[in-house]
Amino acid sequence: MPHRLLNLLTATPQSGEVLAGRLGVGRVTVNVLAHKLLDDGIPLQITRAGYALTSGTPAPGLVRRTGTLGAALHYRGTVGSTQDEARAWADDAADPAPHGAVMVAERQTGGRGRRGRAWTPIPGGLTFSVLLRGGGEDGAAPLTLPELALMPLAAGVAVQAACGVGGLKWPNDLLAPDGRKLAGILLEADLRGEEARRVVLGIGLNVSDAPAGAAHLSELRPEVTRAGVLGDILSQLDRWLRAPPSEILDAWARVSVTLGRPVRVQTPRGPLEGLAERLDAGGSLMVQTPTGPHIVSAGDVELIGALGGGPAP
Repeated sequence: MPHRLLNLLTATPQSGEVLAGRLGVGRVTVNVLAHKLLDDGIPLQITRAGYALTSGTPAPGLVRRTGTLGAALHYRGTVGSTQDEARAWADDAADPAPHGAVMVAERQTGGRGRRGRAWTPIPGGLTFSVLLRGGGEDGAAPLTLPELALMPLAAGVAVQAACGVGGLKWPNDLLAPDGRKLAGILLEADLRGEEARRVVLGIGLNVSDAPAGAAHLSELRPEVTRAGVLGDILSQLDRWLRAPPSEILDAWARVSVTLGRPVRVQTPRGPLEGLAERLDAGGSLMVQTPTGPHIVSAGDVELIGALGGGPAP
């Protein structure tokens, strides 16, 4: 029932009487449900004028986007992980999430980043996951391993284009001009042999605040809102996830802060240091080291030296 109330709320106050009529309950019940939403972390304002979400909240009625992604959007207060919530929604027998469904949450208690690292966003951020079906589900073509390898790069291009600032660090981070982290991307795929049945693409963006040492988007674009940038990201994702591989690689290289720089890479086989020269056709990073060229398909990259006068991440 709290979610039913949440789906009716907008940035314009609505009276308890109006909401009660729409829900088929009493005004007291509306007030009880509203306080449950507050306890769950939803930025809800309760005034004499009625009940309203804080302006810019990434709720279904406040997100404007073009394209197919986000046509189904669930917004929650506190969840374990938007990745897990999206996957559970996909498996819901009564109302399975369609291709392009989006799960957004204010808080995560079990959020994670790449390689299983714990990741806990702070208030003022945007945390969401997008379900991408494949393997013939919903008429979608199977997602192949080469396609999966390029998805984080395509998502990075989309996030950078939507934010309009910063540069991309291989494989999945958006950095502010001074090198502080703005956003991260996590791709989790359910594989069947050489193909994926579905993919859950998670994105975390610091919008109006950030952890110590990181950047937030409102520093660079004071007018930005979470609802606005979410709509822009979904619209850009809709474009770039369907773009040809060569177009994705070219676009990524144009906004890269990795290529042409000395880097230190932690790989499954150990660390290596050298010059990040280019991406190969599969999106792997080509690093020239004193012992020769290396192809890095997975690893954590550290930029050596300052970026834009600030500290390198």
